[in-house]
Amino acid sequence: MDRRFLAILAGLIIIFVGIFAISQHSGTKSQDTSSGSTQPTNHTEGQGSKGVTLVEYGDYECPVCAEYYQALNQFVSQDNSQIYFQFRNLPLTQIHPNAFASARAAEAAGLQNKYWQMHDQLYVNQDQWASAGTPLTLFDQYAKAIGLNLTQFDQDYSSSKVNDAINADVAVFNKTGQPMATPTFFLDGKYIDNSQFVDPSTGAPSTSKMQSVINAEIAKKNP
Repeated sequence: MDRRFLAILAGLIIIFVGIFAISQHSGTKSQDTSSGSTQPTNHTEGQGSKGVTLVEYGDYECPVCAEYYQALNQFVSQDNSQIYFQFRNLPLTQIHPNAFASARAAEAAGLQNKYWQMHDQLYVNQDQWASAGTPLTLFDQYAKAIGLNLTQFDQDYSSSKVNDAINADVAVFNKTGQPMATPTFFLDGKYIDNSQFVDPSTGAPSTSKMQSVINAEIAKKNP
């Protein structure tokens, strides 16, 4: 094969690789940059009278997380006084294109003390916004529905403060050594397989199974 042709071919390959690397960097910059000093989020509900904490790392666009949400919501409502329940962000952006955006919406709502209200809106309406080309339009509708100041919400949604908080959650999760999968649960700091929350007869997350697992932890801490 002609050496000149090979040289031209090699040059074209180098150019295309460079373009690809630049585009990859540009596409992830808004999600992967952070100050490095931002603390992870601390969205917790419940009174925790038994000293037991359940932490979920979740993705608002994850259909499996939405299934767990239904059972968790009922469980936390029933046992609000006994446990703490904490949610942290783990947006799986490679498979869920609007995951990071939805986490932004929740965190922006949290800056107006309406985190859990937006959390609920995102899961209840997941089918509506998950495939939207411009999900912020829908997030604005949810923000209005829960009584947020829309101007502030939009500003916070686009802020580095919100961006960094989400990335801080991801950074903490990465230190656990668990694979990037949602939902992932930790009970009093110990990883717990989410299959323990599933009713084998239905194959679906179950409030009663959650109750059983949590009660066993409560019994260990409060003999």
